[in-house]
Amino acid sequence: MLSIEDLSKTYADGTRALAGIGLAVPAGEIVALIGGSGCGKTTLLRLIAGLDRASAGAIRLDGEEIRRPHPGVGLVFQEPRLLPWLDVAGNVGFGLADLPRAERVTRVAHALERVGLAEHAGRWPRDLSGGQQQRVSIARAFVAHPRVLLLDEPFSALDAFTRKDLHGHLLALWAETRPTILIVTHDVGEAVALADRAVVMRPKPGRLDETVTLKLARPRDPASAQSEAAVRQILAALDRSLKPAPARSEAAPEGANWW
Repeated sequence: MLSIEDLSKTYADGTRALAGIGLAVPAGEIVALIGGSGCGKTTLLRLIAGLDRASAGAIRLDGEEIRRPHPGVGLVFQEPRLLPWLDVAGNVGFGLADLPRAERVTRVAHALERVGLAEHAGRWPRDLSGGQQQRVSIARAFVAHPRVLLLDEPFSALDAFTRKDLHGHLLALWAETRPTILIVTHDVGEAVALADRAVVMRPKPGRLDETVTLKLARPRDPASAQSEAAVRQILAALDRSLKPAPARSEAAPEGANWW
């Protein structure tokens, strides 16, 4: 269980990035974080990854508080961020140095096969397309068998065909070990294609606004009536999140005249 408890983040210049975030994500669930620019989605991922410290509140993984990078938490960035001096297999196995060589080789080979890059193990990152590079970064994240995997808009720079293909590879890898996944996305269709829940955030400061539960069988057809209805539901929630919150009116004292 990933538990986020009353989490807030205020930067040194006084900017309130997040306020009062509370979210519980059971093991194996996929949650999409979606919202307008500046609502703190990436900040929240950085805090969960232990790359930054919260101003208040706590993040716990199975009861253990996360204060720094944790071996049970993996992160996939928007850019592949591959090491240019290592080949594809070397990049995927980079974080497995503590494992016996035979197990490391087996894990890397299996991950590359699952993302369709088994024949490219010896190639250099510079020789791969953008979609292939992102496949390598996804394989690298899964090969360590994380309990929680964080994805920060990993498909945003890709064309629609490549993005859909990578959705399939991501879900195939997830189905094997069922890590908890939090994915930041601006693409409502992507949220519907991947997630069990879409959590809509409201900006200034960033906070959770609405949750849309996506009870759709996998694999999901984006053209189905159920998927299209879910897209409309999330778009409506996003529209509400970008409008100013209604001001709270003070109740009149008991017995006061309306005039």
